[in-house]
Amino acid sequence: MAVTDQAIEKIKEMIVSGTLQPGARLPNEGDLADQLGLSRSSLREAVRALTAMRILVPKQGDGTYVSGLEPHLLLEALAFAADVSHGPTAAQLLQVRRLLEPQAAALAATRLTEEQLGTLRTILDRSAETTGIEDFVELDIEFHRVIADSVGNPVLSTLLGILSTHTQRLRIVRGAHHAPAREQAHREHEAIWRALATRDAALAAGACAVHVAAVEEWLATAPATAPATDPPIEARPPLSSPPG
Repeated sequence: MAVTDQAIEKIKEMIVSGTLQPGARLPNEGDLADQLGLSRSSLREAVRALTAMRILVPKQGDGTYVSGLEPHLLLEALAFAADVSHGPTAAQLLQVRRLLEPQAAALAATRLTEEQLGTLRTILDRSAETTGIEDFVELDIEFHRVIADSVGNPVLSTLLGILSTHTQRLRIVRGAHHAPAREQAHREHEAIWRALATRDAALAAGACAVHVAAVEEWLATAPATAPATDPPIEARPPLSSPPG
């Protein structure tokens, strides 16, 4: 194990054991390095890595603190990996999304407020009118976010957001580059909304599963023989609706 990895593990052990509680301030660099048997340079590298993972939080002029360690905040560090995913990795992320999102929709069917249903209706109406890709993607993200957030589990909301990031959605929509795909995606969103509006959990789950599966189908059937300058998933128009 690399020295920096050892340093990370030692700090993690202090957090897991309760020696460092959420919100606690780290000892000064020299004392902590001596306590852990590390060089200061190794400790600094470990602190930088743990800060990137949101486990530690630097405060200007006041030292470094353990974060609140809320799972949904720690999971956000995975968003970068999801953003840059292509090919098989993108497909695997979609598969996990298909396992989670229909269940979230089923829960949402019994928990969405009338105000949230109205918000979803407004999003759909705006989505039907927009012509810009960026606007379409933003509305797509907002539609799914409202549904996930209604469940009341920030970990689930964060996971679903990571599994289909803005970058992924934009790349897929641009890969479609034809109107019928967006129209089909809109119809699938409408089907999800109708199921939610009637409080039919099973129907909501089914409509959501069909919607995500359509994106999976497109990724699976997109030719891998695109020109080298084109990202694989943007190579051809989809057979099914890709926007997500």
